[in-house]
Amino acid sequence: MTFYFTGIRSFPKLWKSNPYLGLGPGHSSLSLFLKDCYGIKNQEKWFSLKTVSPQNTKAMNLLVAKARYVRKKDEGSSKQVSADSPHMFAAGAAKKRSQMNPPSKEHVLPPVKNIFQLPTKPLNSEEWDKLKEDFKEKANFENWIISQMIKCHSSVDVAKSVLAWVAAKNNGIVGYDLLVRYLYLCVFHKQTSEIIDVYEIMKARYKRLESGAYTLLIRGLIHTDRWREALLLLEDIKKVMIPSKKNYNDCIQGALFHQDVNVAWNLYQELLGHDIVPMLETLKAFFDFGKDMKGDQYSNKLQDILLYLRNNQLYPGESFAHSIKTWFESVPGEHWKGQFTTVQQSGQCLGCGKTVESIHLSSEEYEFLKEKIMRDVIDGGDQYKKTTPQ
Repeated sequence: MTFYFTGIRSFPKLWKSNPYLGLGPGHSSLSLFLKDCYGIKNQEKWFSLKTVSPQNTKAMNLLVAKARYVRKKDEGSSKQVSADSPHMFAAGAAKKRSQMNPPSKEHVLPPVKNIFQLPTKPLNSEEWDKLKEDFKEKANFENWIISQMIKCHSSVDVAKSVLAWVAAKNNGIVGYDLLVRYLYLCVFHKQTSEIIDVYEIMKARYKRLESGAYTLLIRGLIHTDRWREALLLLEDIKKVMIPSKKNYNDCIQGALFHQDVNVAWNLYQELLGHDIVPMLETLKAFFDFGKDMKGDQYSNKLQDILLYLRNNQLYPGESFAHSIKTWFESVPGEHWKGQFTTVQQSGQCLGCGKTVESIHLSSEEYEFLKEKIMRDVIDGGDQYKKTTPQ
């Protein structure tokens, strides 16, 4: 997918996404048996309806007749199988024995256990006690039930009743793992007040959190009035490790949501300084915010992002491409007009006629890259020192 812009100045920006590679029809086979064995999905049900052929029935009757043919030389002597019957260790004997002794119809599979139905409304302590009694085999019922609620995206109120039940049994204390699981549900359902309550509990009880809890708290706080506290949590992460691109993405989007462009841009530069490739939705957020911005200063920032995409061969998806197109068309006084088009195999755009620059390296670029790898990677000094935490 490609789009181009035309306006009072020549400033074409082209992106090309990989075309969808559709799969052709599967190769047909000469043998119906081979198709069944290879498990072609659209024919499995058809094969399951086929009845046993008469030839197979005949063979089965013959084997049963052989099995019934038994000689008795004396009374009390052991029974001997007919001489025509194969030795018990002969090739194919096991298969024939299984055909001669079909499984009894009385042998049925054990019934499948009923699927556990999660509560759809908050339960009181007595109801949770009874439910726990029904699931004695669960080593840690409280964490297990919350995990099931996470999988099914249950209501926060139901999960909160679990915490109230646990707190009542433990002098008002809820374990760390249970709090983090509950926090996940609160963030998923965007329950701001509950997120802040959990944040206050964790802040008072724990000096340090693990990365998953930090990530959830940052994501939960960015759209609240206390979004700057998410930046403090980001600083806590920096004390022990480099924050992830998701952490930076959440903080940048929170800053843009609250109209603080400088904080967002500084975080973006910090992200690049760690040699971390930003998420495309992070870059998209800058363009979405820029639709209502006037002035060259912010426009220059967005052009820097476009150059970053070009230099690192990052190709935006359709949603991101729409954001870029909308921003160009919103620039006052420029009269940009964008439209989606395609690029020929030769690299020529069908819309503007320009040729997309090649991604193949020139001889000078190749030599530069080779020398850089030799210098920085192969002859780069003591590799052990580079990989230690210090």
